[in-house]
Formats: sequence, structure tokens, C-alpha cells
Amino acid sequence: MVKVYEMDLAGRKLRVEIGKVGKQANGCAFMQYGETTVLSTATASEKPREGIDFFPCSVEYEEKLYAVGKIPGGFNKREGKASENAVLTSRVIDRPMRPLFPKDYRNDVTLNNMVMSVDPACRPELVAMLGTAIATCISDIPFDGPCAMTQMGMIDGKLIVNPSQEEWAKGDLKMTVASTAEKVIMIEAGANEVPEEKMIEAIYTADSVNKTLIEFINKIVAEVGKPKHAYESCAIPEELFAAIKEIVPPAEMEEAVFTDEKQVREENIRQITAKLEEAFADKEDWLAVLGEAVYQYQKKTVRKMILKDHKRPDGRALNQIRPLAAEVDLIPRVHGSAMFTRGQTQICNVCTLAPLSEMQKVDGLDENVTAKRYMHHYNFPSYSVGETKVSRGPGRREIGHGALAERALLPVLPSPEEFPYAIRTVSETFESNGSTSMASTCASCMSLMAAGVPIKKMVAGISCGLVTGDTDDDFVLLTDIQGLEDFFGDMDFKVTGTTDGITAIQMDIKIHGLTRPIVEGAIARCREARLFIMDTCMKPAIAEPRKEVGKYAPKIIQIMIDPEKIGDVVGQRGKTINEIIARTGVKIDITDDGAVSVCGTDAAAMQDAIKMIEMIASDFEEGKRYTGKVVSIKEFGAFIEFAPGKEGMVHISKIAKERINHVEDVLTLGDEVTTVCLGKDKMGRISFSIKDAK
Repeated sequence: MVKVYEMDLAGRKLRVEIGKVGKQANGCAFMQYGETTVLSTATASEKPREGIDFFPCSVEYEEKLYAVGKIPGGFNKREGKASENAVLTSRVIDRPMRPLFPKDYRNDVTLNNMVMSVDPACRPELVAMLGTAIATCISDIPFDGPCAMTQMGMIDGKLIVNPSQEEWAKGDLKMTVASTAEKVIMIEAGANEVPEEKMIEAIYTADSVNKTLIEFINKIVAEVGKPKHAYESCAIPEELFAAIKEIVPPAEMEEAVFTDEKQVREENIRQITAKLEEAFADKEDWLAVLGEAVYQYQKKTVRKMILKDHKRPDGRALNQIRPLAAEVDLIPRVHGSAMFTRGQTQICNVCTLAPLSEMQKVDGLDENVTAKRYMHHYNFPSYSVGETKVSRGPGRREIGHGALAERALLPVLPSPEEFPYAIRTVSETFESNGSTSMASTCASCMSLMAAGVPIKKMVAGISCGLVTGDTDDDFVLLTDIQGLEDFFGDMDFKVTGTTDGITAIQMDIKIHGLTRPIVEGAIARCREARLFIMDTCMKPAIAEPRKEVGKYAPKIIQIMIDPEKIGDVVGQRGKTINEIIARTGVKIDITDDGAVSVCGTDAAAMQDAIKMIEMIASDFEEGKRYTGKVVSIKEFGAFIEFAPGKEGMVHISKIAKERINHVEDVLTLGDEVTTVCLGKDKMGRISFSIKDAK
């Protein structure tokens, strides 16, 4: 039986069809918002996956280019691997959903979203987020929902609920907020230095919209929701915990984890695990889950130390940042480099500058985004955490961390008119123990300044953690969480910004939501920390952008020409512009509005190219002098090339003051001569004189 549910959402109709398609999935919602259509499904395996200690959930967001009337590029002509936007959207959907599944659930779950049509007024990512929540809630998969998601934009200081593609692209805020009926559960944002107070207003405006959506979802679940199926629990037996505590008393475990050296802590835990393995050698069922049991014991110990004793594993105060260090120019010959160290987290960032033609082309569902001028890439090799693993290229985590740091710095970059370069920064993780994405933001900011990119303001980032107790009022916020506090804590709240406002937020939690005091407290704590990092660490290393790009960076000169002359500069099939490039060795980019960028490392060659372009793009003026080379000799005169594709003729009578019988008596091919323009002759042709220029 097909059921249809509709509601008004931000002035547009949201339509959900249940029972029409995807009937073999555990849950399926056929979603339409405006004319944007997404098929969302939730499926689960019948039995748990053996031998794992985590919840195997996979979120997919499939961009079908037929949704915007495109045929995919390339030879294959079909969609390939997920785009960066698809990966990031999958991560945003995953983060609020994952904490709401049972912690002891080990069945494979796949949450799939297929974008089938796109209405520019209704963003498909939002529809997929809502579809995922509905499909999971109505399924028989155990899930402590519902949750709902709302996007927020802002133009001229006015908040916009669920902005269109155009409003999203042009606005000063790009925010997604997910909530349960009681609390905020996920925040993802990019912002143009939005003040903390305005950001909090946007978060809770979205939260109020989410509450109306949850009422709508609850109505659907009440009518068509399936009973949740029973599952095989993978919880650790309580008798195992009791036996472990007899062998390793809480005081011994506390001593093992209480150190600021990650390697020392890991060795302590290894010794404890070895002692327990020896003690339980005859209990195979306990040995199978011993690793997870020790992990849970560590977690309970660390949480108790922080929550009850306000005692962090490395001995820091709750608002204390680990030791900081920063330097620039540590790598020779690159265009810019910087290293940022915070405790045992260390990032080296390298900046590369190139002509605007090197921008990354983007082929996706958003017609407003066709190219990226600034690219931030993040790498996380296994040695950074003391492990050995073959590199298989960037995964979803690496793509997500790179995008977060990229989003953090976009608002302070100069415009292409101010700085006509494509910019790439690469963060190499040398060492990792908590919040490398925030260290990447700091390192990238310094690397840009060292490369001579005139960013408007300095940007820094920090992560705030959380440990909660039994009540909403029982919580502790932790500034600058290390890996252990991230693993065992309840929140990883990352905020980047300048002295004036926030540029990016990413919030991950492991619990069923945050109260408003926690959100406000975390945002305030992050502001205090990022200002401290800038003042005490980053500014002493490099206080402002360098006035010029580095010695090895390409230099770019930009001029404007009449757009109607672009065809003359390019020439037939690119012949003219390619000739200029061949002669000078520069790179040339021309935009539709007549902006010409000349890029090279040889200043003299760049000036030669500029002169040629200006010559081609200008009209000859009577009485003005022009210098060129003799390229052709005829009986009646000589042809002079002033620039590739731009020539003029000097009649034999205008070559010398005295009479000559042959042009060759005075001129030879390749001679450089100075002429004066005589204007148009009787036939309308531009003529020149050599003798009148002397």
C-alpha cells in the first residue's frame, strides 16, 4: 500500500512516498522537495559480522548526472567513483545517524541515497539527509531516532532556512544542523567570519525547524513504521569486567593511562593486556573480546578521572593547550612552507601557486560550482601514529579533513582580481595525537602567508572535547583534546576563525545530543583558544603575508583588454596566442571579460609578452611610433610584424629619405625597424613610414 505524506518546509513542499518503490529494502523513502528527487534506502544484514569491535555502517550519496541533464565526461560516459561533494555529504549524513544506533549492534547497515533530479531551489543534500532519517526510522533496524536536518544560509545578515543553490553559493553562511527531539546532534558550517552570537542564533533557528520535521517523521513512523528486529548483542559480559578489575585494580589502570606520552601509555596498556591474556588463557570466549574489554576499562577510567576529579590523562588543566611551536620556510625551493606543532600533533604544510588555468574543474550537480581556485589536500600516513600500512590514496577521512581546513581559509583569501593565482596547499601529517585538521588550518594559514598570498586575516583552529555524566548539567569541557580524550570522550567540536568571527565548524559526537549550554560553552572556549594560538605561536613565526611571492613561485602580471579583441589575441585556432607563448615561454590566461594574466619566471620575457598582447589588442594610431621586424619583402615595399598576427606595410617610397630602386638595398629579413603610422591610405589600409620615424 502506497502512503504519501506532505508538509510545507521553508515555503516549499516536502513530499514523502512510502511503499511505492524499494520494497525489498528494510526501509525506503521516495523523497521530493520542490522538484528535487532522492531515493533513500536503509538495509541491514540478518546477522552480525564476526570478529569486529565496531558498528559496520556505510553511508552512500550517489550523484546521478542525469539529475541535471548532463552526460558524464571522459571515455566511459558513466558515473565513476564518488565526487568530493558526494564523500563530504555522506560524512555529514553519517555523523548524526551513527550515535543513534545501539552501541552493541554489529549487523552491517547501508544507508543509500540516489539523487535522481535536482531543482536548483531545493538542495539535494538536504533531501538525502531527511530521506536517510525517514528510511531508517520506518525500517525494522534498531535506531533511537528520529533525527532531522536543516540547512542555514545568510545574506546581508539575514538568516535563510534551507537556502537555494544560488543563495548557498553567494551567502556568508553554509550550515547544516541535525537534531533529535531534545538536543542538537551535529553541526557542520562554513562561514564568512560570522560572529559567535550570530552562529548560535543560526544553530538554534535550525534546531527549531528540526523539531517540526521530527513531528512530521513521527507521524510517518506511527502509520507505516515496522517493529524493530531483535539482534545478537555484542556487549562485553559483566563478569569479565569484574574479573579484570580483580587482576588490574582501578588505581593501576589510572596509573597506566595517566601520561602525556602516547607511546608510554600504549606500552602500559600492552603490558596490562598481556597480563590479562595469561590470566584468562583457559577462557577462549573471554579472550575473543578481551581487547574490547580493556578498551572499555580504559574509557571508564579516563572518563571518571576527567568528570569527577577534573584530572586529564596528561595532567593539563581543563582549558590548557598543549605546548605549541611554529616555523616557516623549513623546505627550500617550494613556494611556501610552514610547520605547526601542538603536543604530539605535527603538520607540515606546503603552498604552491599557479596560473588560474590550473584551477580544479568540478563536474557535479551544483551549476554554481564549476571550478575550485583554492585546494587544500590532507594526507595521513600510517607512520604518523606509529603504525605500518600501505598507502592506498586518500580515504573519506582525509578528504573530509582537507575540506574542513579548506573551508576554514576560503573567507580570507584575496579575490582573483587582487591575486590572480590558483592556490594549492598540502598538509602532511608528521605526527598525530588529536585534531590534525585544526593543526592543518594553522599550518596552512602560515604557509599561505609565507608564500606571499595576501590573505585578509590570520585564521586558527582548535578542538573542544566533552565528557558527560548522568544528567544534562553534569559535564566537563576540554580544550585541545588529544587522541585518547577524543576516543573516550563524547564530542569533538572543531571551530576555526579569525579575531572577528568563525569561518568553519565541524561537530562530531558519540551521545544523543548536546544541550545549549554545552554548545555555547564549546564555541566560547574555542574562541579563547584560537586567539591564544595566534598571539603566542603563529604571529611570532610570521605576523603578516609577505609582500611578494617567493623566488621560485611564478610571477603573474594581469592587464585588461577590450573583450572584442580577445579573438585577435587568440588567433585562428589559437595560432596567435601559441606563437606568443612559444616566443616568450610564458603562460597566458584570458577570461571572457578581457582579463589577461601572463605567468612566468623571467620578468623580461613577461614584459615582452605583455607588449605583444597590448599591441594586438590596440588599434594603430596615426602619428604614433611602432617597432617591429621585417618579415616579408616585396617589390613594392616591406611587411613589418609588430606582434604575432599584427603586421603593417611600408611602401618602398617610405623606407629611406633618398630614392631606392630595390627594398633589399636597405632592408633584410629580420631587421628590427622603427616606424610611424601614417593612418589609412586611399584604399583604407593602414600604412607606415620608416623614413618619417627617423
